[in-house]
Amino acid sequence: MGNSLKLESPWAEVKELIMEVEPSLTEKDLEYEVGKENELLQRIADKMNRSVEHIKAWIESLSSNSGKAS
Repeated sequence: MGNSLKLESPWAEVKELIMEVEPSLTEKDLEYEVGKENELLQRIADKMNRSVEHIKAWIESLSSNSGKAS
């Protein structure tokens, strides 16, 4: 499963946006380790009851619209 994230903003900024939009996600849920993107996406998908593909697209969308969380 090749789920490498294509982010246009630094992860720290994207993480802040995610936490604004989805306050149920914790710092631990959003812990990112290089090479472990699949685990990150799966954790978020499980917590939000969405597919990994949906979460990946959502995070990439937030990244490209940095500062415009909606």
